Amino acid sequence: MSKGGRLAISLGLFLVVVGLVVWAVAVYLTPGTPGGEMNFTNTQSAGQPVNLTVETVGAIGFGPHPSWVSYLTKDPHTGQWVQDNTWKLPANTVVNMTIEQFDSGSPLRNQQWGQVEGTTGGSASLNGTTYTAFDSYSGAGVGHTFAVPALGIVVPLPGVAGNNICGAGPCLTSKWPHNTITFSFKTPGPGNYNWQCFVPCGLGYLYGNGGGMSAQNYMGGFLDVVR
Repeated sequence: MSKGGRLAISLGLFLVVVGLVVWAVAVYLTPGTPGGEMNFTNTQSAGQPVNLTVETVGAIGFGPHPSWVSYLTKDPHTGQWVQDNTWKLPANTVVNMTIEQFDSGSPLRNQQWGQVEGTTGGSASLNGTTYTAFDSYSGAGVGHTFAVPALGIVVPLPGVAGNNICGAGPCLTSKWPHNTITFSFKTPGPGNYNWQCFVPCGLGYLYGNGGGMSAQNYMGGFLDVVR
């Protein structure tokens, strides 16, 4: 083979490697794109609040990454827990969120994420008690956060104490210790709004944004807000 031919092959292989590296970095550092979604636009009468229930688990227990942390969504039509975290919601509508938090916790890297922000009244409820902030150095720390950056929403989800932690989702409130967090917010106009969990659940990754943190339908999803 001529020198020019060898050079062309080497250049081609180099470009392939560069392309793979760019693709891997993009997948690693971004939360994914909208895919399938769960429809909450037909679960209530027009103008009435949407009731949306999710749970956080320390290990999903199935799929290609069974050990990854994850959110699961309760299907409003069947009552089953599914790994589908893109939610189709009506615009300018109150959403009543219930989060059943089954994971252990730890201190937050940034204590600002311990503040409740962007919710109705600037507060949330932990097992029936209202809170506007949570000290992640107290109790069992913070297990996860629910945040919609574009809407200024952040809600810390206090961790579960002790060693009796649900090992794989879906987790049942009748069987495993958990914290129940409730809050409300109002959807804006139509658009796709990314929601996600911030650290500590991405503690072992670059910028806390790897593994389940950067994977669609694990620790993040989208609000698909429609008219």
